[in-house]
Amino acid sequence: MTVIDTRLGRIKGIDHGTSLSFLGIRYGEPPIGSLRFMPPLASGSWNGLLDATNYPNRAMQSNKMGTMGQDTPGELSEDCLFLNIYTPSTEISTRPVMVWIHGGGFRSGSANEYDGRVLASQGDVLVVTVNYRLGPFGFTNLDSLSDELTGTVSNGYRDMILALEWIKDNIIDYGGNPENVTIFGESSGGLGVLGLFAAPGADGLFHKAIIHSANGPRWPEGDQNPKIAEKLGVGTTELLDTLRSMSAEEIIKAELPAGLCIDGKVLTRSFNEAIAESPNSGIPIIIGTNRTEGTLLTPIDSNDEDMTSYEKRLLGSAGYVLDKKDATNYVNGIKTAYPDQNPKRLFEIIMTDSFLRIAIEFIEKAVQAKLNCWLYRFDLDTTIEYNGKLGGATHACEMAFTFNAYADPQCHVKRLHDSSLPEVIHLAEAWSSALTKFAWTGSPDDAGLPHWPKYDLTDRHVMHLTTNSHVSKDPDSLHRKLWHS
Repeated sequence: MTVIDTRLGRIKGIDHGTSLSFLGIRYGEPPIGSLRFMPPLASGSWNGLLDATNYPNRAMQSNKMGTMGQDTPGELSEDCLFLNIYTPSTEISTRPVMVWIHGGGFRSGSANEYDGRVLASQGDVLVVTVNYRLGPFGFTNLDSLSDELTGTVSNGYRDMILALEWIKDNIIDYGGNPENVTIFGESSGGLGVLGLFAAPGADGLFHKAIIHSANGPRWPEGDQNPKIAEKLGVGTTELLDTLRSMSAEEIIKAELPAGLCIDGKVLTRSFNEAIAESPNSGIPIIIGTNRTEGTLLTPIDSNDEDMTSYEKRLLGSAGYVLDKKDATNYVNGIKTAYPDQNPKRLFEIIMTDSFLRIAIEFIEKAVQAKLNCWLYRFDLDTTIEYNGKLGGATHACEMAFTFNAYADPQCHVKRLHDSSLPEVIHLAEAWSSALTKFAWTGSPDDAGLPHWPKYDLTDRHVMHLTTNSHVSKDPDSLHRKLWHS
């Protein structure tokens, strides 16, 4: 154990030998009772010695396990505004800070699934993982019910911003530099990072960004509150009182809509518009996807699987890729480009494109705004089955590499690759080292991977992360053309 004095009070953490952990530090008051659905309130100091040796509450969700089915510490509770800190030492206050925003479709997941001990000690950085409100508590639009509820659909983003404000004010006590903060996240956590570019409240609170496989649900068009009221069996005028009187468990079971929304209050502009605005000038960016993201979304192959169901889903899923534009030409182009693939494989390819297009179009706008940017693709096939199958370089399989969980058996991040394979060990160290070097310097180059040129609109260099990592020029040219067909 270790005990330190901070400006908020004395705190006890865990000494791992190579790093220290301070778990379950409250950054926001419990968003319960009258504070349910409201903007978060900053927490203050504490009395006595704070025990920060146990993982905190996770946000309310239907998923009792982790997002990948793993055992995850922490109880489910509305009182979830906590963060975890991993630091090599509290004695030096110049280290970069890397703030992790977890994924899970804005409905599940937690900071507690990601252990930052290896990344902190290996890269001499601070790693902060943040819990924030999920589902109906963080991403459901109740604005039409009351003026005080304006921006409810972005309460999860408000939580992230409050956590960044806490870090700015307090991270120096744990050995971190509040003027060198990198935000990074995966899946809906990647959308979390992108959303912070579009949130004026986050301006100046981060200085670098890493976006892994950004994607997630969007808020449906139009006012959904009449539909929510009908689902709960009440009138619209009674809906707010009903939602405030329900237990957290009852609200979760109701499966209310939740998703990303440019609400005009918290997120005031689209990601691609935001990247060109002056508060974001000078912020370097790493962004990328996995080669076969879409395989996570389909079940194990079987001889009697109904391929017609996938055929029927192609046009709808393609419309999601193209942001609801007519996708007929795009689907026909995919079929022509991949003539030997069955409808299930085509569906997986299209769903992979839903991740790829977000990354490509964002980095194009960032480069046009003269930001330094790097694009990657994770290509190393999984060797451990998930949901009964190997999915190639499937969605989320790179997370154990980002945190280099392969370097320490005690580092609990879900692994889908065999920890004993030399290529896995090497890539995990090289990739995580590139990320921590980026946090230090603003460039991932020359940190264990081959030379990684910045992305531009001529050569479109992409780093392929695999057994023999390498750079190629514009490997996505075909798909870029198909999106505009």
